[in-house]
Amino acid sequence: MYKRVLTIQDISCFGQCSSTVALPIVSACGIECAVLPSAVLSTHTGRFKGYTFRDLTDDLLPIRDHWVKEGIKFDAFYTGYLGSVRQVDIVREIMETTGNQGALRIVDPVLADAGKLYAGFDMNFVEAMKRLCAEADVLLPNISEASYLTGMEYTEEYDRPYITELCKRLCDLGTKSVIMTGIGFREGYTGIAVYENGELNHYEHKKVSMWCHGTGDIYASAFTGAKMRGKSTMKAVKIAADFTLKAIENTVDDAENHWYGVKFELAIPTLVKSFE
Repeated sequence: MYKRVLTIQDISCFGQCSSTVALPIVSACGIECAVLPSAVLSTHTGRFKGYTFRDLTDDLLPIRDHWVKEGIKFDAFYTGYLGSVRQVDIVREIMETTGNQGALRIVDPVLADAGKLYAGFDMNFVEAMKRLCAEADVLLPNISEASYLTGMEYTEEYDRPYITELCKRLCDLGTKSVIMTGIGFREGYTGIAVYENGELNHYEHKKVSMWCHGTGDIYASAFTGAKMRGKSTMKAVKIAADFTLKAIENTVDDAENHWYGVKFELAIPTLVKSFE
């Protein structure tokens, strides 16, 4: 069955992140992808100076109203960066009114990294994001976001019981399953923690010593596409992780010039083969 996904996040016109990676990656998975931009920026905010920013909050509900009038519905929602409490609550309303029965809700709760909230966010935003997370079928946080959402102390020195408790508390909010990125339990490796039905599993892969902007968006997009192709959660986790790793490896030798993102486009043939 031909499936349709709506991704709701910003458009950073340059910089290989958010909607500019979600659209091509979900589409490459063979899934129709519509976009609802929360804001438009000339570039992403990492290392770029003087970027433009246009808030599109006031456009979200009129766009939704037109879709309702036209009878446009979605089989899944994938949310990324949302810029305000108001946007979070509007997104909840949009998902409620434009989803087909049983529409999958995949939420990337973009709000923190390295133990700190992103600029412009406060605990009011965290509380709003909890409401969205409560309605998610799949939650895709990093460890910093999980810490803020659960109230557990953030640490970079963790073990399986700590990650299990983080995931359990996220599910206590209401989300059905948790896919936590950037989790490694031994030196030189990182991976994905997968918490479903009260059980923690882990997919491990080698760690590349290069910090890359936009890889979380790339991972979430590939996961969404794979999941909508009917893959199990664990299989979708592996497909997305392998694709993201390949995109990073394609960029390592050109990191000085290509510092603003990763060359995910060169890895798309590998992604497509995952569905053969």
